[in-house]
Amino acid sequence: MHKKTNISFKAINKLAIPAIISGIAEPLLSITDTAIVGNIQEHPTEALAAVGIAGSFISAMVWILAQTRSAISATVGKYLGAKKLHEIDSLPAQIIAINIALSIIICAISLFFVTEIFQLYNAEGLILNYSVEYFKIRTIGFPLTLFVFSVFGVFGGLQNTFWPMVISMVGAILNIGLDFILVFGIDGFIEPMNIVGAAWASVISQFVMAILALVLLLKKTPFKLKMSLPFNKEIGKLLSISFNLAIRAAALNVALYLANSFATKYGNNYIAAQTIAFQIWLFFAFFIDGYASVGNIVSGKLLGEQNYKKLWKLSLKLSKYSVGVACILAAFCGIFYFQIGKLFSQDEVVLTSFYSIFWIVLIMQPINAIAFVYDGIFKGLAEAATLRNLLIFATFFGFLPVLLIGDYFNLKLYAIWIAFAVWMFIRSSVLVVKFRAKYLIKNP
Repeated sequence: MHKKTNISFKAINKLAIPAIISGIAEPLLSITDTAIVGNIQEHPTEALAAVGIAGSFISAMVWILAQTRSAISATVGKYLGAKKLHEIDSLPAQIIAINIALSIIICAISLFFVTEIFQLYNAEGLILNYSVEYFKIRTIGFPLTLFVFSVFGVFGGLQNTFWPMVISMVGAILNIGLDFILVFGIDGFIEPMNIVGAAWASVISQFVMAILALVLLLKKTPFKLKMSLPFNKEIGKLLSISFNLAIRAAALNVALYLANSFATKYGNNYIAAQTIAFQIWLFFAFFIDGYASVGNIVSGKLLGEQNYKKLWKLSLKLSKYSVGVACILAAFCGIFYFQIGKLFSQDEVVLTSFYSIFWIVLIMQPINAIAFVYDGIFKGLAEAATLRNLLIFATFFGFLPVLLIGDYFNLKLYAIWIAFAVWMFIRSSVLVVKFRAKYLIKNP
């Protein structure tokens, strides 16, 4: 017998804390690359800009295809809640195979047009060369990352965030160690590889994480990776959810692309400062996303149980916890405002640009927390179409107009981050209103 879903403080944080640790591993890799590359001796500003541009495009590709993670989690969670897990035995292997095939095709196309892609970001000269060089190596790990994320989706649906945490911690620790070794070298043993070393450190870490994910999936879940036909009855719905979430992720990445493209247009110091600010924003997002992950995996199970009263209570608790965490993170960064910038760059021009807008990143965090929590809940409820439409609206009728108006008045990085603030406000407010309209009725 499956126990009824527990949404106490202890139960939520038992899922959330491992999910937070797991979630911050990915941005921690990017932040480590950013901090280390920004402190190399040769052309640090150009290298920092290149990592920001190439990393942004890599994230775009990952986020678009990795939406199957949420779809898998929602589907497995629903069947777990309905006590019919055996009916989707073949599903994980099938969706993982589809994911890997798509990732290889996209990598091949991207590599063929790699120079043209980064020229669209306004990259040129040394920044363009560094971006291409870094990207060509990082794409090797792209299919591996998507495999790991798919496995995380399976564990999430099973209400297990512990093993994803273990995998992520191993990957993060390994990546940080390899970053120092490969970027700076070891005197007499390993020559400094600079930005290439950072790329290889990420790929090696992704390979180790993929091996761990494979072993743990086979040993710790009821699912196997034996591909079989015909396709599971849920594959169509899962792909439909994934497709809607992928469109949503594409719209999201339009905003990220425009931000980096405009920052690059303003000058090297601006894109370097933008890279630092965005990596910190991303770290916060994944940190808070631990509670969004709980919303994703628990709401699917509650939907399977048709327990709308607990679903409503879950939304209130997750909102309270995530906003609290966001405020603590923002306060910490406020206290160490200037020290944080110097971790990433010693260039005074870059730091001046960064400090001028970092406060906007910080005051956004409570709004971000609400948006991410309800994102997770709506994913768990398989309401991908709602999330798709909202992101399209927020990007093209919120972010884009504000960015263009700010650019017209030459606000530069202020324009970018005010646009991000408006973008997040639209996302959070609309989801809260829609959730209340739908589930408050079912929970008098």
